Amino acid sequence: MTEGDFWDNQENAQKVINETNGLKSYVNGFEKISSRLDDLEVSYELVKEENDEELFEELNEELVSLQKDINNFELQMLLSEPYDANNAILELHPGAGGTESQDWASMLLRMYQRWSEDRGFSVETLDYLPGDEAGVKSVTLLIKGHNAYGYLKAEKGVHRLVRISPFDSSGRRHTSFVSCEVTPEMTDDVDIEIKTEDIKVDTYRASGAGGQHVNTTDSAVRITHLPTNTVVTCQNERSQIKNREAAMKMLKSKLYQLEIERQQQELADIRGEQKEIGWGSQIRSYVFHPYSMVKDHRTNVEIGNTQSVMDGEIEPFIDAYLRSQMG
Repeated sequence: MTEGDFWDNQENAQKVINETNGLKSYVNGFEKISSRLDDLEVSYELVKEENDEELFEELNEELVSLQKDINNFELQMLLSEPYDANNAILELHPGAGGTESQDWASMLLRMYQRWSEDRGFSVETLDYLPGDEAGVKSVTLLIKGHNAYGYLKAEKGVHRLVRISPFDSSGRRHTSFVSCEVTPEMTDDVDIEIKTEDIKVDTYRASGAGGQHVNTTDSAVRITHLPTNTVVTCQNERSQIKNREAAMKMLKSKLYQLEIERQQQELADIRGEQKEIGWGSQIRSYVFHPYSMVKDHRTNVEIGNTQSVMDGEIEPFIDAYLRSQMG
């Protein structure tokens, strides 16, 4: 980074900086935990001497907090798959059910935005298609931060909601489904060949907020990869060229994900495992009525406070799932 020509290649420079920041977060995290542990030992000796109830309570609180941070640090160190450190592209697609499932998609969108903000990650909306009455028909987010993909790959699958629908005048209970797709954002140095004849590019007018923000040009881009029937769309940027570049990056990410899943399926076939790869599996149920409970069906982790989960408190689910995968 101290070399004179370091900034000549902006993209490469940014890659090095991101990698450096990732390594710094490991080292700083370890040093902070080590320092807090030393402080705790001193406090423990003091509590033994003073026999002070208030000091004991403080010590206990700090111990619980440190244990949580050690667990988070341990998980961070375990995220060592090739693209775990990358940014994440997260897509939400409501299932059948119209307004009800589209509203559920908007609730999940808010949940992931809150979780990302709490972790200090930044969120960009690459594509957003509003629902007819409420909610969203589909949304694509780029979540930027060290290990964003490593954490969020735990969220891939179908999320099920059971509640009394606010859109049903009879007050009946409804079940809604939303599929969550997560792929790592791929950098330009990843060698994924996409032939020109294999893609179909459509342009259309981006949907905006209205008024002065109405887009008057066909700047939004939809790319279809014909051999795999993979579709990506981007309307975040003002220019068609930039939207096309972003869409091609998303397509590379999706094709990479498909290849990984194909390899995993081949391995499962060789081993004779009944392993379902793909988006089809229901991973979590969010029950608001007749009782309050969010349950992850892969790890059996349950949380009774549904509001805290919808406010972004999904760490216990992510933690349990990733640890279960690391054996």
